[in-house]
Amino acid sequence: MPPKDPINWMLSDAIETLARAERLHQQFLNLQPLAGSREPSWEPPIDVLETDSEVLIFIALPGVDPNEVKAVIDQGILVVSGHRVLPPELRNARILRLELPQGRFERRIKLPLGRYTITRFAANGCVGLRLARS
Repeated sequence: MPPKDPINWMLSDAIETLARAERLHQQFLNLQPLAGSREPSWEPPIDVLETDSEVLIFIALPGVDPNEVKAVIDQGILVVSGHRVLPPELRNARILRLELPQGRFERRIKLPLGRYTITRFAANGCVGLRLARS
């Protein structure tokens, strides 16, 4: 089999990278109403870490109070939801750029089997959820 043409390989790689970026963008800004809701929602990015005693979830929600985030476990799925709204100081401002999504958000996260106790905390612009195994 002859070696791949570098131009075609680079073009193919660039197209795949653009397609992957578009998929991530659509996932992040999923403005379709979620099942059981009439209101459009977006999905914030997350990190999920597991230790022997807990599952830690960091949700990129700058400016959102952890106590205003709803977190419910339903049949092994953690459903995290709430609203991100403009701070009161910006309501009368002229917006030059608005990249952080506003409005209703919801994220569904499949959990490892177990029973959990949920604790919320703030961490460097993220809402943190500590799911201690019980």
